Amino acid sequence: MATVAARPTNAVHASPSLPGRRYDHLFFSSMAWLMLGAVIVGFGPTYYFAGVFHAPLPSMIVHVHGAAFTLWMLLLVTQTSLVSAGRVNIHRRLGMGGFVLAYAMVVLGVLAATDSLVRQAGPPGRDPKTFYVVPMSAMLVFATVITFAYRNRANSPAHKRLVLIATTALMVAAFARWPFAFLHRQVVVATLFSFGFLAMLILYDLFSLHNIHRATLWAGGFLVFVYELRFPIGRTAAWHAFASWAQNLAR
Repeated sequence: MATVAARPTNAVHASPSLPGRRYDHLFFSSMAWLMLGAVIVGFGPTYYFAGVFHAPLPSMIVHVHGAAFTLWMLLLVTQTSLVSAGRVNIHRRLGMGGFVLAYAMVVLGVLAATDSLVRQAGPPGRDPKTFYVVPMSAMLVFATVITFAYRNRANSPAHKRLVLIATTALMVAAFARWPFAFLHRQVVVATLFSFGFLAMLILYDLFSLHNIHRATLWAGGFLVFVYELRFPIGRTAAWHAFASWAQNLAR
């Protein structure tokens, strides 16, 4: 999240004639708050309002995983707010720690997913080994996109879009815990809801840039591509063999 105030390399991004660019701070701050709100609605009953570390979660790794992902959401809100307030110097200092946290989240996400696999946890009617592909694919997308966000930290327009899309990859778990029958533990529907953040970013690009930013295009396309393929992959014998190996290793 270490956005550096550098001259954009693409001329369209630097053009003062693009009317929507003046709303960047408002848009990205609003998106961060919306994401935080979605997480609170999803995890509030079982985690935040249940005492956080005192919440009755199944294992310590799930507690640590939840704390790290909560820190990420709070950092996202803080970072966008700092940029909006013109405190880019503090934003940069926090940003490097944010990337360390991001990679720690990938490790914790894999460990928490494997812990759930060992416990045979998952939505009703879903084979745990098939469902294992859901959190693992989220970690794949998050790790890939956040790496490119780090590499593009000197290119503010690309950087903030990549961070937003990387976070979008994590939102399925939150939506799947919303207290509505059509959403609760319904991964496919929750995935479509999470794509709403990507749709809003595309619409904002069209408004502010008059085209879709290349970071939005490739990272958003990568997100949708992986998420569309994950269940077909999860049903294969090769994936089940991998899940069995991970399950036995964790035991």
